[in-house]
Amino acid sequence: MPSLKALARLMKELEDQVAVCMRCGLCQTVCPMFAQTGREADLARGKLALLDGLMQELLRDPRAVQDRLTRCLLCGSCAANCPSGVKVLDVFIKARAILGGYVGLSPLKKAVFRKMLAHPDVFNRILSWGAKFQGIFIKPVDDLLGSSCSRFLSPLLQRRHFKPLAPVSFIQQSGSRNTPAGASNLRAALFVGCLVDKVFTGVGDATLKVLERRGVGVFMPETQGCCGIPALSSGDPVAFDKLVRHNLKVFSSPEFDYLVTPCATCTAAIKKIWPLMAQEYPEEKQVQIARLAEKTLDINQFLAETVGLEPGPNGDGPKIPLTYHEPCHLKKSLGVAAPPRALIQANPRYRLQEMAEADWCCGSGGSFSLQHYEISAAIGRRKLENIKKSGAAVVATGCPACMMQLVDMISQAGGGIRVRHVIEIYAEVFN
Repeated sequence: MPSLKALARLMKELEDQVAVCMRCGLCQTVCPMFAQTGREADLARGKLALLDGLMQELLRDPRAVQDRLTRCLLCGSCAANCPSGVKVLDVFIKARAILGGYVGLSPLKKAVFRKMLAHPDVFNRILSWGAKFQGIFIKPVDDLLGSSCSRFLSPLLQRRHFKPLAPVSFIQQSGSRNTPAGASNLRAALFVGCLVDKVFTGVGDATLKVLERRGVGVFMPETQGCCGIPALSSGDPVAFDKLVRHNLKVFSSPEFDYLVTPCATCTAAIKKIWPLMAQEYPEEKQVQIARLAEKTLDINQFLAETVGLEPGPNGDGPKIPLTYHEPCHLKKSLGVAAPPRALIQANPRYRLQEMAEADWCCGSGGSFSLQHYEISAAIGRRKLENIKKSGAAVVATGCPACMMQLVDMISQAGGGIRVRHVIEIYAEVFN
């Protein structure tokens, strides 16, 4: 449990940031949650008003406050469009940490975050066993998407369609890497991310392939763990702290020029959230976090702006229509929009067809879709309609969590549209 001193500091920071909100309501026009429910309580303005009296609310009904705050995708749309510059994501993440420390976690969350996720070796073993026995509980539904559904009524899986666990994780299959810089004269540490490692292993293969073909040395430690954002966004700063410290140790040596990841959420977590929550760390750790954050780049941005792109040869055949979904953490948290499109356009086999509302949230929100699946799916169906209207045969994105949501929506609607990561599209240039 966080110390009272740490909670008091977070509370003071929260009060200072909440005071900046003018209650203008511009967040209303961009909030996917409000667009779906129409409830003021689901809007950033409503939650900020609630947090304005957080100390009194904590004493009166802390669980009600916690429930209200979980009804948020943490997509950052409100923060990206706030005329007052309120750092809404920072506010909500800190508020969840305060509430988690004050109210405590359920036994299930403690088991998942502190006993499993915070211990990468345990987490890896459990999911490895899960991959072996998952066939008992799930069945395939769409070969093109590779999606499955539950064989039995499940409160967790509900009616969703999903990509199953890979038979062998990406890191287990590839092993650790520590190769010297090639023609690029650059070395990059590769932070894989849980979904790429455990589900979308082809994204990891494509990332390694491109880095090696572009002459980038790769440091990929097999003992790396989760970035910690699932725990923190669920109100568990303790598990988050363990994972940050674990990864700092794992990536402390050898030297590398950049840390890259094919997961937009991991990129935003390491670059933005780790420094945000680092105030209680010793100065040495704060410096280490700041240096690592400064080196961290999304794989698309790294390739497009630092390494440079190698376009594929023009072909004579018809081009495959492809549309691009903007991950919220990539576009709104990190301001990265042009690089993924540059990677797509470097592959002449595809024709980029922009969809309407490309940067509208897909509705995933990580653990949000587990707690509020019906709302998540309703938001996802709006994204699906825009994908269909684009006329694309492929939808690409830069976030594995978005890929999971898109697979679910498309598979349930009858399939017919492939879901790919941008790095997979670019990697085809080197076939």
